[in-house]
Amino acid sequence: MFTIGIVGGVASGKSTVAEMFAELGAVVFHADLIAHDVLNREEVRDALVARWGPAILHADGSINRAEIAKIVFGDTADADDERTYLESVVHPMALRTIDDMRERSARSGQQVFVIDAPLLLEANWDSDCDMVVMVETPDEQRAANAARRGWPADEISRREETQMPISTKRHRADVVFDNSGSLAETRNQVDVFWRDVVVPQLGA
Repeated sequence: MFTIGIVGGVASGKSTVAEMFAELGAVVFHADLIAHDVLNREEVRDALVARWGPAILHADGSINRAEIAKIVFGDTADADDERTYLESVVHPMALRTIDDMRERSARSGQQVFVIDAPLLLEANWDSDCDMVVMVETPDEQRAANAARRGWPADEISRREETQMPISTKRHRADVVFDNSGSLAETRNQVDVFWRDVVVPQLGA
């Protein structure tokens, strides 16, 4: 199964590009959505509450991701350790989910699988990809995207401190999509990549 990984800066439009691939027929794995599900699995929720206390829960008992973010993306000296702990709990389950979803998709006749994961390179999930696509977006545009999500002004920098530099992601990508223009312009780049790169692979 031809597998494409998507990387880029925080709030760069990676999920938008992933959805464009979905419209062309790819099966898309959105790591953030899966991570949300993993966080609320009973064994994971219990482990996180045991480490950080009940303040990380909503009133209904589900995980409050905003509270988790304050801990793992915080300015404290312990933030790196706490993030490493969180990843040690979530990443193995997410990877198993990726493998299961890809196997089911292949059995059903699907040919293209896209992994939309903010930490694709950091988690070494790119080793399972045939190609890695970089979504390149200007800083001011990413800031506007973050603001629409309701993020504080410093949220992008806080999160990117925990990720590989954008220059490294660009270097490790096979293809770079310029997402500085209109959605139509980005979609055209996806369409051309699909036609010229993906489709020939499916016939190989």
